[in-house]
Amino acid sequence: MFDRLQAVEDRYDKLNELLSDPAVINDTKKLREYSKEQSDIQETVQAYREYKEISQQYKDAKAMLEEKLDPEMREMVKEEIGELEEQIQNLEERLKILLIPKDPNDDKNVIMEIRGAAGGDEAALFAGDLYRMYSRYAESQRWKTEVIEASTTGVGGYKEIIFMINGHGAYSKLKFENGAHRVQRVPETESGGRIHTSTATVAVLPEAEEVEVEIHEKDIRVDTFASSGPGGQSVNTTMSAVRLTHLPTGIVVSCQDEKSQIKNKEKAMKVLRARVYDKFQQEAQAEYDANRKSAVGTGDRSERIRTYNFPQNRVTDHRIGLTIQKLDQILQGKLDEVIDALILEDQSSKLESVDE
Repeated sequence: MFDRLQAVEDRYDKLNELLSDPAVINDTKKLREYSKEQSDIQETVQAYREYKEISQQYKDAKAMLEEKLDPEMREMVKEEIGELEEQIQNLEERLKILLIPKDPNDDKNVIMEIRGAAGGDEAALFAGDLYRMYSRYAESQRWKTEVIEASTTGVGGYKEIIFMINGHGAYSKLKFENGAHRVQRVPETESGGRIHTSTATVAVLPEAEEVEVEIHEKDIRVDTFASSGPGGQSVNTTMSAVRLTHLPTGIVVSCQDEKSQIKNKEKAMKVLRARVYDKFQQEAQAEYDANRKSAVGTGDRSERIRTYNFPQNRVTDHRIGLTIQKLDQILQGKLDEVIDALILEDQSSKLESVDE
């Protein structure tokens, strides 16, 4: 572990030199690249330097015990050694976590896609509940939410809703929401009071920048059409809605939320870029050694990850065996307890590779 930490510190020092080099300063791309790399490892380097400083203090204090000291001074040194040992232990644990390979997407904005699955109208209503839950959570994090595309139902839910969450670190906290979410409750339309089970699927995509995924204009077919409302009726006569088809992958994205065709195309391009980037990531992940995968996982969207049981006010995350009797609060966006537990489980599983 300490060889790796020393290598990180050496790289940090090298980056300091590079960022002072006039050739790098005049190269915008390299300057941005090196600045980001330095920023990413700065916390690790600072913690490692603090560790080395405290370790030296510990050695000096231990050496003092070898000298002739009066009883009072000896007791003070022993007390200091005890405090330094605790600091060293805490820093070692922190350094292990900091050495976990960082997901390059963690700092990014996200595009979330929620779709009603099994359960008809009840599934669409549940999709609406999930959208409101994530919107409130985003608000609590001071992130901004923007709807890109929504397909509503007559009962007030969503067949599908696609929205963007803008905020530093949004992907790091929301990436484990990928998968099938199940709800168990008595629908308002159910006269017999029977509990129904419905599902909705959630996909969380990191926003992809143009430099990360290259999409050529010749590979995109653009179709325009008039926006439509519930039931398919046209809501305006201008051809403002846009459908983009990425010919190499067959990925199709539509957007009709804005009155402007240009704005709809911009929004659709964001989703298209994210989906193409996600497709490449999924393919790379499929080739990854299964033994190295996180215990939590972020890939399989068909996996049932969580159940929301209304009669018992209970939420269960099946991946980590977490059960919380706070369904009402969680649906209000108070997701920290669940998200923190998922992040901790992911870190714990990855710590094994750091220890090796």
